[in-house]
Amino acid sequence: MDSGSVALLRELLADTGWIDRARELGLALRATRSPGGLLLVGPPDDEPWHLTAHLSDEARYSGLTQLAPTLVRWTPPADAPAHLRVGLDRLERAARGETLFVLAEERAPVPLLERVDDARRTGATILAIEGGDAELTGLAHDAIAVPRGGLVTFDGAQHLVSAAAGEVERRPGLRERLARLLEKVSGPQMTD
Repeated sequence: MDSGSVALLRELLADTGWIDRARELGLALRATRSPGGLLLVGPPDDEPWHLTAHLSDEARYSGLTQLAPTLVRWTPPADAPAHLRVGLDRLERAARGETLFVLAEERAPVPLLERVDDARRTGATILAIEGGDAELTGLAHDAIAVPRGGLVTFDGAQHLVSAAAGEVERRPGLRERLARLLEKVSGPQMTD
């Protein structure tokens, strides 16, 4: 999904609450303290490659290095590049200041839930996008449930959250602040 499609989706969903929820989860992702401390994991048959790529892009475009994710894989090949060789043992070392972001469209398998629980006990922040899994929601500090057949697809929710995570608020420049001040003092300009 390109940035124009995300912008259109955001415009269509402006009055639904989805944008606010995505922004809240995006801000929670930004609370990760260091690059590599944002750990993404999913079920063994559905690793979150797509969101990993989007968050990498958002980290690069926004300059928010803490958004640079680490993809945690169930059985990474030994000959894979280092960044694609991070296995589940990384979750055992999850610590305070790090974020474990779990994506599970279906019910999360028990081994994943156990590892999430362990990471939570060691102080990691747990966030999730899930498809209605009460156990995963119960372990997460914050989660967005994406119901089947709802207004937003699971893929769409990932795009909304990644875009929200990379949003950098632009402070108004001197000209904009002066224009607002003049408008307040003199009232809006009326044209014929």
